[in-house]
Amino acid sequence: ARASFKEAMVEGKPAIDPERLGLAYEIERISPDAFVFEAEALVRQMTLGEKASLCSGKTFWELKSIQRLGLVGPNVSDGPHGVRRDLGSSHLGLDGSAPATCFPTACALAASWDPSLARRVGDALGRECLALEVGVLLGPGVNIKRHPLCGRNFEYFSEDPLVAGEFAANFILGVQSHGVGTSIKHYAANNQEANRMTIDTVVDERTLREIYLPAFEAAVTRARPWTVMSAYNKLNGTQCSEHDWLNNRVLRDEWGFEGVMVTDWGGIADRVVGLRAGVDLEMPSSGGMNDARIVAAVRAGRLDEVVVDQAAMRVTSLCLAAAATRARMATRAGEAARPQTGPLHQKNHELARHCAAECAVLLKNERGLLPLTPGGRVALLGGFARVPRHQGSGSSKVNSHHLDIPMDAIRAVVEGAGGELWFGEGFHPAHGESDPPLIEQAIEMAKRSDIAVIMAGLPDEYESEGFDREHMRLPMQVDALIAAVARVQPQLVVVLSNGAPVQMPWLPQVPAVLETYLSGQGGGAALADVLFGAVCPSGKLAETFPHSPADCASHEHFADHPRRLTYREGLNVGYRHFCTNGVRPLFPFGHGLSYTTFEYGALQLNEPSITLTDTSVPLAISLSMDVRNTGACDGAEVVQIYVAPPRAPPGETRIFRPAIELRAFQKVRIPRGESRTVTLDLPARAFAFYDVRAGGWRVEPGAYEVLACASCEDVRARATVHVASEGRAAPHPDTAACNPPYLEAS
Repeated sequence: ARASFKEAMVEGKPAIDPERLGLAYEIERISPDAFVFEAEALVRQMTLGEKASLCSGKTFWELKSIQRLGLVGPNVSDGPHGVRRDLGSSHLGLDGSAPATCFPTACALAASWDPSLARRVGDALGRECLALEVGVLLGPGVNIKRHPLCGRNFEYFSEDPLVAGEFAANFILGVQSHGVGTSIKHYAANNQEANRMTIDTVVDERTLREIYLPAFEAAVTRARPWTVMSAYNKLNGTQCSEHDWLNNRVLRDEWGFEGVMVTDWGGIADRVVGLRAGVDLEMPSSGGMNDARIVAAVRAGRLDEVVVDQAAMRVTSLCLAAAATRARMATRAGEAARPQTGPLHQKNHELARHCAAECAVLLKNERGLLPLTPGGRVALLGGFARVPRHQGSGSSKVNSHHLDIPMDAIRAVVEGAGGELWFGEGFHPAHGESDPPLIEQAIEMAKRSDIAVIMAGLPDEYESEGFDREHMRLPMQVDALIAAVARVQPQLVVVLSNGAPVQMPWLPQVPAVLETYLSGQGGGAALADVLFGAVCPSGKLAETFPHSPADCASHEHFADHPRRLTYREGLNVGYRHFCTNGVRPLFPFGHGLSYTTFEYGALQLNEPSITLTDTSVPLAISLSMDVRNTGACDGAEVVQIYVAPPRAPPGETRIFRPAIELRAFQKVRIPRGESRTVTLDLPARAFAFYDVRAGGWRVEPGAYEVLACASCEDVRARATVHVASEGRAAPHPDTAACNPPYLEAS
């Protein structure tokens, strides 16, 4: 097939239809890089105008086609926790989108600490994309949770780049295993919603390299996403969509990205500059205006046509890959043209329910109140029991094909065991505004019950894409409801549905708190599974819950200026700040309880001393330890490995480094009474920092402490490894103490 295609190009024959090309030979893993030669051949036949036309979208959700060459532009769809396929009634797709499975949002999925679960979700979404004829799913979002008030934190995985990178890579691998592309976003340093289209984020290079870029790097180098989406904001004075250093030098030259760089919707200022800076595709359509500017720039000698050729070739490769996927789905013997949504939705709903249970984090459980015994008199309070808050607001909002209602699921368990369930509204689920009579009704129900469960959290209008939260508090009505019920009912469980950390002034009076985040369409049934012990909770926080936003090092410089935002906290993001500076959070990063207990054995290293001269080495040291389930039920534990840097000798100053940093983790399932051996590898980068002066990663020699933890504050075992390297780097200042100048962006 390739030979015949080459001959056709050489002889000037009509191009082979991409649909036929996709049928001509089997591709184990369809991806744009499998069509590079074919794309180059097609681009050679295009006029300058046609090449320029491929550099922008046709519609809000569709790429352009070139009919005379048989090139068909695919559809794209918002994600990432569901496929939001626009049916044409709204150009934004917020109304009239196709029914699809709504999985737990990224904030919840990361709390599972199980990247294989992200891969299963990605696999399911890839199948739904095939059913809905979507060629590229716009996700995942991997921006770091710099501050808990960011309105879009629900759509991001973690405050830690290792966790974010692991989940992003597995999500991408799952989706793209079906020949459907992804678009990892928003590249880069897009960590607030306020003024997101105009803000200039000022970040020193070491902080970028160690905090804000590694998740993108891991996903790009390991999973090869079809596209990378630029952020709206500026970075150190230059628009991200026009940033040569960010897009060409780092993304393409250093990480080897060969796919399509696409703007966020409307996120381009100067199209010619953006094209030169490596941004291939502007979305959505500019009505032909920017296409004409590209052509004019080439003809005026301001833009090398080779740059246009490269962009057109990348977009063409993507179109050919999407066409090959459509062709393969249409012709497989004995199979329908594409997956049927009915059976697929049913299967994916069960996966959504399983995911929601895996993501639930048991924050507190005094006196072993949970799991509940089915039966008895249960007061179920709060509007979210009837109208669950199961997903975030904005471009990721999914038209769920089914939604489990918590009240129905809990009622089925309670009444099935001969008990009684009473429901009290407690607060209005849409806004949570003050309504004292609802609290009085809840108090009376709680008094008569054996146990009370309050479904609390944040209404839609409190957090969303497009704005940041003003505070971490729950609505006053919700806090008042919890406090009032706690005074009359000591057997109280609070279930939280929210996309980011919240304050809990009532925590000392409440014996059990279960964080479910935004748990997707299966969250209602999953909640019943966890509350009544059908599932043992194993989730852990992938972000720190501070007592107050002011406890975060970034607080003084979060959304504090309409045009420029300086990341003066440097590396002091999340637990790195709390652990380094001795600030006690409400709940620490990595925290999560279980219905069972685990005992850690000694931490064994394969080598007591190592020499590191190459920081790209994927295996520097291996470690292992036994973990035993000492409780009464089967369960799963997340073993977290942190590395602490060498301590400076008296009178000597070393480079600033956080007290501990997460370098590996593994979720292990252990039947009761049994033990499992956990083995993990640490790469050379686990001991390295980014040396700005040297322009690369560097390892300081010395004694590093390796910590096996149940959370960043709960150390269960430790060992020391002595590291020799090329030599000590010159000391750098603490990036929290000074702000380096802008990066060069040529």
